[in-house]
Amino acid sequence: MGKRYLDCTASEIQRMTGRELIDAIAGSEGRILVCETIGAVRPMLGDVTNAEFAAAMGADMLILNLFDVNDPVVMGLPETEPDEIIHTIKELTGRAVGINLEPVGEVAESTVGTNEEWHLTTGRMGTLENAEKAVRMGVDFIVLTGNPGVGVTNSAITHTLQLYRERFGEKIMLAAGKMHAAGILSESGENIITEDDVKAFCEAGADVILMPAPGTVPGITTEYVRSLVSCAHRMGKLTLTAVGTSQEGADTATIREIALMCKMTGTDLHHLGDSGYVGMALPENILTYGKAIRGVRHTYHRMASSVRR
Repeated sequence: MGKRYLDCTASEIQRMTGRELIDAIAGSEGRILVCETIGAVRPMLGDVTNAEFAAAMGADMLILNLFDVNDPVVMGLPETEPDEIIHTIKELTGRAVGINLEPVGEVAESTVGTNEEWHLTTGRMGTLENAEKAVRMGVDFIVLTGNPGVGVTNSAITHTLQLYRERFGEKIMLAAGKMHAAGILSESGENIITEDDVKAFCEAGADVILMPAPGTVPGITTEYVRSLVSCAHRMGKLTLTAVGTSQEGADTATIREIALMCKMTGTDLHHLGDSGYVGMALPENILTYGKAIRGVRHTYHRMASSVRR
């Protein structure tokens, strides 16, 4: 029997296959915290990457958002060859590292304007070529989702999942879903992700179904998310509840309440987005969320364990 991710050291995480990562997460019983960071903006600590900062505050896994595989940038790193950036982040943090890729169908047109920094570049699109490049760069998992205003539909996610699963088999973990409308107002509120979407993602090959955390999107209640989590679990998949509506920059009391609601849904993975300020969740919120879902012992264990173990 494999070790649960909760107890794994950096070297053990580094050696995991996609299947082993999935099993290690499942064995941790809803106590894994995933933090999203942006490398293309100035880090909160200047010469330390936001990925390192999030890991130091107790993040178990890291997602690099706005990561362009054709022009990879993570500010705060020592001088690093572009193709080695993912490997370097993994060595510096000792965490499993993934990236977001954004599937855009031909008819997907955003109905919402947004800030220029979210504008979709070709290296962030959910193409097979970009995924292959990301895997060569060392990613442990890929998240198929959409940033604000990009225009990602659930049907585009489903189609891309099928392509990726056929190409990569069980080599890497695939997560899919939406944490906000991503510019498609017809897929907002409870229509961001429905039970039919969960089933479609599962059947298309997703290992992890991503959905909004209760209390983060209008109309998304604990009971509703609980029904989606139960559906995914019945189909043998994991779930990730995501805080992607800039509430990762709320006060710690709000974060603690969201964490406990997510726990009540039965989710396997908990996510904090990258917009405390732009770049990562507020560090105190990463710490607060971690302690709420797993207590101080496991939180401090993750924070204190050396990346050289």
